[in-house]
Amino acid sequence: MLRARRMLSFRGRINVLVTGSTELRSLNRRFRENDKATDVLTFPSSSFVGGHAALAGDIAISADIARQNAARLGHSVANEVKILALHGLLHMAGFDHERDNGAMARREKQLRLQLRLEPGLIERAQARRPSSRARKKSA
Repeated sequence: MLRARRMLSFRGRINVLVTGSTELRSLNRRFRENDKATDVLTFPSSSFVGGHAALAGDIAISADIARQNAARLGHSVANEVKILALHGLLHMAGFDHERDNGAMARREKQLRLQLRLEPGLIERAQARRPSSRARKKSA
């Protein structure tokens, strides 16, 4: 986490909560109006601008989902938590994989390779989606 923070030039403190899916579901419902458990949530500090604040923000990670992912993907829970924390850090840095035309995916992959981590969340999601060629064949 410290290396990833340095790579992204964060200067403020980042709190990380690793807890159960029940708590992540509650946070997701409260702050995103999405009533389901999720793997990672990011809460940038309202005073966080360009990486210069005493508190950059908070990241909440589901230990339950991290454990399930690690078992399914064949790597350690510790590595899965690092992958989720990296994903959260990128969101805190302003990346949004739903709207940035692949910028977050490229940066996540670059950092993940430097940190010697397994494939990240965006890569996994892309691998599960059929390619446009496969969709055309099935249509």
